[in-house]
Amino acid sequence: MSQALLTQIASGDMAAVGEFLRCYTSLVWNQARRFLRNAQDVEDAVQDIFLEVWRSAHRFDPAQGKEVTFLLTIARRRLVDRLRRQTIRPAADQLEHPAFVPANAPSDDVELRDESARARAAMQQLRPEQREVLELALGHGRSHQEIAVAVGIPLGTVKSHARRGLVRLRAMLGVVAVEGGTRS
Repeated sequence: MSQALLTQIASGDMAAVGEFLRCYTSLVWNQARRFLRNAQDVEDAVQDIFLEVWRSAHRFDPAQGKEVTFLLTIARRRLVDRLRRQTIRPAADQLEHPAFVPANAPSDDVELRDESARARAAMQQLRPEQREVLELALGHGRSHQEIAVAVGIPLGTVKSHARRGLVRLRAMLGVVAVEGGTRS
């Protein structure tokens, strides 16, 4: 194959879409299975990932990297986003169960405002570079790569600032790490 499939897809070649799916569906499926537990969620995620790939095919530059890297980067971002949404919003079947009460969830608006104020105050105590990276990542949904370009610092430095900032925030807010996640 002389031309990358994503380049062909970007130019509207429908045969390339079929070939791309044939080549990469199992890879994306396996990646989704590592992130998600529910088979329906895996199916939905795989579909979302490939839709995003079709929409983004025009951005692929073979000089910048391999096709599979481009695909897996999109897959990972979509899967992480899906996991974040699931942790923010409990599943509907959990909400219907009368015994479901999220641990340490604010019970009213006043508590929520208090927790928000604590989080804002903790953010202000971070080093400026950590705060800037976390605000761009958490507040604006930017990827580490996008932050590196916007701020003009190396990608590894962005990741270090983000990690150190999150560790410090957790400590200030009293969030204790447990196996498989965090708890307050």
